[in-house]
Parts: sequence; structure tokens; C-alpha cells
Amino acid sequence: MTALVTGGSRGIGHAIVEELARFGAVVHTCSRNQTELNERLQEWESKGLTVTGSVCDLISRADREKLMETVSSAFHGKLNILVNNAGIAIELEPTQYTAGDFSTVMGTNFEWGYHLCQLAHPLLKASGNGSIVFISSVAGVIALPCLSVYAASKGAMNQVTKNLACEWAKDSIRTNAAAPSFTRTSMTNLATVKL
Repeated sequence: MTALVTGGSRGIGHAIVEELARFGAVVHTCSRNQTELNERLQEWESKGLTVTGSVCDLISRADREKLMETVSSAFHGKLNILVNNAGIAIELEPTQYTAGDFSTVMGTNFEWGYHLCQLAHPLLKASGNGSIVFISSVAGVIALPCLSVYAASKGAMNQVTKNLACEWAKDSIRTNAAAPSFTRTSMTNLATVKL
């Protein structure tokens, strides 16, 4: 099995990378931070896990396209698993969100993941056994204070999950979302905690 896990250098993404690699998958991950990525790659190599990685700012459309070119080349045009994990939360009262906040949260949590699915579709289809997993949040299902824009991004993600599950089943691509609640990670503030 081959897998791409975004945001795999820490938090939930780190755990997903390790779990998939321990099950024998060949995993590629990405991070915005080259130093952090290099440290994780050395860590996984020392554990005997097959993981590669590249620097990618998922907000950048060009970076996303380059990432999928790298993955396509590394995995010979086929991808079994795409885990859309990376995301952020900004905690504010609804009247305090700026247009920039809205754009950042929706772009980081929703837009890039949708685009990555579009780019990955031919690779997932070519594998004959594709699987997309969105890391969503309980905030996309229930109301939590000061997280209205985050919740909207995850609600959008949940609906796209349903649509892609129906529309791409014919291509042997399963699409699911996992919706964790507050998760204790090495991240230190709500702006980067996975909800």
C-alpha cells in the first residue's frame, strides 16, 4: 500500500504516519518546516519505517501540484491512501473574525484538501483500491464556542466527504472522515490544536 499523509511531522498526522508505516505501507508526508520534517524522517528511519517526505505549504496551489507530482513519481502513478490531515483553528468571538482569518481557516482546513483530492483522483483510481480520509472535527457536527469559522470549514469537509464517497465509488475510491474532539499533542495553543 502507498499513502500520502499531509501534516505528518507532528500531532495526529505524526501518529497516522507511524501507524500506516507499521502496517507496512510506504508513506510520503509533507510539512511546511524542513528542519522538523528532517528530524521526523530520521526518527522513522531509526525505527525501520519506510517514510519519505517533502516540504509543502498546502495553502499554495503550486506547492500542492508539486507535491502530487512528487507522489506520482515516487509511487509510479498509483496511490492507495490519501489522508487530508493538516489544519488550524482560530478561536474568536463571531464578530471578531476578519476577512483574513476567514480566508486562512477555510483555505487551510478545506480548500487545499478538496484540491488535493482532485489532483489525487487519477492516482487513487489507478490503484484500483483508493481511500481518502479527511481528519475533520466534532466542531463540524456540534456547536462549540468561539470556533464558528473553524466549524464551518469542518462542516464543509464533512459534506464533501459524503459527495466524494457517492461520486467516486464507481472508481473504487472510498471516502471517509474521522471527527476527533480535543486531542492532546505537542502543539501548545488552540490556534494549532486539532479539534
